[in-house]
Amino acid sequence: MKCRLNDALLSKISKKYQSYLQMEFGARVKEIRTSLHYSQKELSEQTGLTLRTIQRIENNEVKPSLHSLKVIGEALKTDFSEYSAAADTKPYEFNFTIKISDMNQLITDLKTLVKNNWKLILWVILIVSFISNYEQIKAGFIDG
Repeated sequence: MKCRLNDALLSKISKKYQSYLQMEFGARVKEIRTSLHYSQKELSEQTGLTLRTIQRIENNEVKPSLHSLKVIGEALKTDFSEYSAAADTKPYEFNFTIKISDMNQLITDLKTLVKNNWKLILWVILIVSFISNYEQIKAGFIDG
């Protein structure tokens, strides 16, 4: 006996599965934790992570370390191995997040950044300008 799903039901299941896969890690941790009736404090005690770390992970304020993935997965009896592959960033990749709550603090931070890293910033500007004008520079040397 074969069971057939109609297209509408299949589409609904597919969308729910896709949304579950696309859910951010923190939301998945929170969903699993609450389904097991664990509080954040209980999860913290089971994993050895601080309560604040659990809160930050669930709010997607931080990316969990491999150790955190492992201990949270063990405590929630869940395999988070798909996230550990995503957590291994390539050496040329980085994430940059800015939360601006005070414009004056942002300006002060930018001044400090430039003051402490002006040589690196200058090199980056020179390299980018060289790369963007490479064809013109090359043509200038060839034409003489």
